[in-house]
Amino acid sequence: MKTRDRKLVSLGLMAGLSCYLFLGSATPAQAMHIAEGFLPVQWAVFWWAVSLPFFLVGLRSLTRITKQNPELKLLLALAGAFTFVLSALKIPSVTGSCSHPTGTGLGTILFGPLTMTVLSSLVLVFQAILLAHGGITTLGANVFSMAIVGPLVAYVVYNAVMKTGKQKLAVFLAATLEDLLTYLMTAIQLALAFPAAHGGFIASFIKFTGIFAITQLPLAVSEGLLTMLVWGWLQQYGKQELQTLKLLEQES
Repeated sequence: MKTRDRKLVSLGLMAGLSCYLFLGSATPAQAMHIAEGFLPVQWAVFWWAVSLPFFLVGLRSLTRITKQNPELKLLLALAGAFTFVLSALKIPSVTGSCSHPTGTGLGTILFGPLTMTVLSSLVLVFQAILLAHGGITTLGANVFSMAIVGPLVAYVVYNAVMKTGKQKLAVFLAATLEDLLTYLMTAIQLALAFPAAHGGFIASFIKFTGIFAITQLPLAVSEGLLTMLVWGWLQQYGKQELQTLKLLEQES
C-alpha cells in the first residue's frame, strides 16, 4: 500500500474514532430512523417510487467515476464509511424515529449529490439489515430524506458559499444544513403519514419538528465541525485525489 493510501486509511480510522468519542456510542436497536413497518403501505410505496429514479441516475454517476478514475475508489470508500459511522449513532427522539448525524455532507462535497445518493442508500441498506436501524419497507422514505434531500442541500449550500471564497465556512454550513434539512424532510414525511386529529398536517409537522430540534440542532453543529476537521485532513493528506476530483468536475 502506498504512503498516500495508508494516510487516507488512517484518516478514515481517525474520523470514525473521533465520531464515537465526540458523539457517544450507538443506542439499542429501538433507536431507528423511520422504523420497519412504521409507515402506512401507501406511503412506503410512494417514497420507494420517488427515490428509485435518483438512485439509478446516481448509479450511473458512480460507475462513471470508478471506471474513469479507479484511484478514487479509496476516497469513495472513505466517504461511505464516514456516512455509515455517523448515521449509526442513534439518539431516540420520538416514537418510530430518532435523531442522529447523517454524514452525507463530506461525500457530497467530494463527489456530488448523485454519487452520494448511492453511497448513502447502501449505508441505509446495511444499517437496516445488520443493525436493525431503519427498515426495508421504509427504505424509500429514509433514502429520500437522507440520501437525496440531504446531499442536494449540501451541494447547493456549498457551491453558494464558495462564491465568497470561504471554503471552511462552506464545508461547515453544507454539513450542518444538510443534517437539519434531512430531519425537516423526515418531519414532513411523518406528518404526511400521521396527520393530527386536530390541525392535520401542520399540527403534526410542528410536533415532529419541535421534538427533533431538541437533539438535532446540537448534532448538526457537531457534524459541521467534524466534517470541517476531516476536510482539513483530506487537504493535507489527499491532495492528489482532490486534484483528480477537481479535474473530473471541470471535464463534466
